[in-house]
Amino acid sequence: MIEGDDTGLVSSCDVVVVGAGHNGLVAANYLQRAGLDVLLVEARTAVGGCSASEPFGGCTVNICNCDHITFRTTPVFDELGLVEAGLAYLDVEPSQLNMTWDPGPAWAVWKSVDDTVDDLRRTYPHEADNYRRYAEAAVPVARLVLEAAAAGPWRTSLLRTVAERRGRGVRRLLAWSSMSAAAVMRSFFTDERVYAPGLATGPVVWGLSPELPGTGLGALTYAFRHVAQVGRPVGGSGALGQTLADAFVARGGRLRTGIRVDSIVMEDGRAIGIRTSTGDVVRSRRVVSATDPRRTFLEWLTDPPYGAGPLIERWRAQSHQPGYESKIDAIVRHAPVYLNDRIGEVESPLVPSTMIVPTVSEMHQAYLAIASGTVARRPVMFANVPSVLDPSMAPADRHVFSLEVLFTPYHHPGGWPSSSEPKRWLETYATMCEPGFLDGVGDWRAMTPDRYESDFHMPEGHATSFAGGPMAALRGRPRELTRYKTSVPGLFLCGAATFPGAGIWGASGRHCATAVLRSL
Repeated sequence: MIEGDDTGLVSSCDVVVVGAGHNGLVAANYLQRAGLDVLLVEARTAVGGCSASEPFGGCTVNICNCDHITFRTTPVFDELGLVEAGLAYLDVEPSQLNMTWDPGPAWAVWKSVDDTVDDLRRTYPHEADNYRRYAEAAVPVARLVLEAAAAGPWRTSLLRTVAERRGRGVRRLLAWSSMSAAAVMRSFFTDERVYAPGLATGPVVWGLSPELPGTGLGALTYAFRHVAQVGRPVGGSGALGQTLADAFVARGGRLRTGIRVDSIVMEDGRAIGIRTSTGDVVRSRRVVSATDPRRTFLEWLTDPPYGAGPLIERWRAQSHQPGYESKIDAIVRHAPVYLNDRIGEVESPLVPSTMIVPTVSEMHQAYLAIASGTVARRPVMFANVPSVLDPSMAPADRHVFSLEVLFTPYHHPGGWPSSSEPKRWLETYATMCEPGFLDGVGDWRAMTPDRYESDFHMPEGHATSFAGGPMAALRGRPRELTRYKTSVPGLFLCGAATFPGAGIWGASGRHCATAVLRSL
């Protein structure tokens, strides 16, 4: 806990960062490294947010999917000295195994385009040349997106990134931004068994139908895997957050967990600190919220300045997207064995995450069914067994099994605690495996949207994600999400809602720290 003093002030510092998810941890590290006195507070007793890992059933399980793609494309890894601090990654190769509920062989996405095309020549030969054509078009766009995200959303940074790449990918990026991801994929492929898994890891992960206009950049999902090496931190996804926390404390930063914020303290129209749920006050020169912006503006900002009125009203008028994703964690006596007619000649099929997807039409119908709270008969599933690649996550006689399921609405008829759906997901998944998988399942739990709300303080089980495209970043609108600086003097944002968006990226935290340092 934070130590108090005679005046009743819990602490004073240069910057207080609220929320120790990976972006809050990144921002706090950069600010502390710059010589500022930084206090980082977290409501939970552990750091990392949804990128964390935790003990379960005698093993280590990840809160969300363990695959990190974009984080290693940013300068954060090197600039914060995370290797020296103890963070190590295991490369995942191939990076993704693709299956459909309909008959057809599995095929893999490799870091190498050539290896991926060779895999398709064995499984879906009629799509092999189409995949190469897709890669030639999409990889330059993916490189541009990743480099722009790493450089920052400021106009000069974006224009410099475009100039350095001689404009490669810009025209296509702008064109695809207004299209649906399904339309982009259909312009290259004819067989849904090849392009549907890419739509599942794109728009469906965002909680959207791949048929919706504006989801076109979701078609880059395969291309990202050719640009960035997919990896998993040794010891589980949470090793990233723990390493960032250790590095922050080693730099002299102060980290306090179990601290819930009640409000942002205002003085003369400026944010000058926070008040905790116990009534303690922390004064600071700047406040960074690495949590949900709606909560920041509509709950914590109890005495906003006049100039923040339009900002607050805009957020009050916006609808919030409820949660739509669930995850089963299970401890199994033996790893699943996929049916031979599915897996064929794939070597090490349990190393990558496996996508099991329905038709695109079923994805669209499942998206529409969110309104009624129902789950598709054949939902989108991500399955992995992280302990196969990383034995440190489980004892020698057991494995960790992870199964993510989309779309699983927050507003589920009868409520999730009494639902039979999670058990059905396990049974449905087992139909893809040799007999005996279910018999080996020991302890298991279902992390449904209501659990993400209660355990991780995510409103309705979902963290607001950055929905703006590249033009939003170029224009700087809305300012609080693309430039991190709000219309409340002294108050900044970082996290999933800000550019470049959700996922294990870390760029938002880095750019927010830059904005804070510029303001000082």
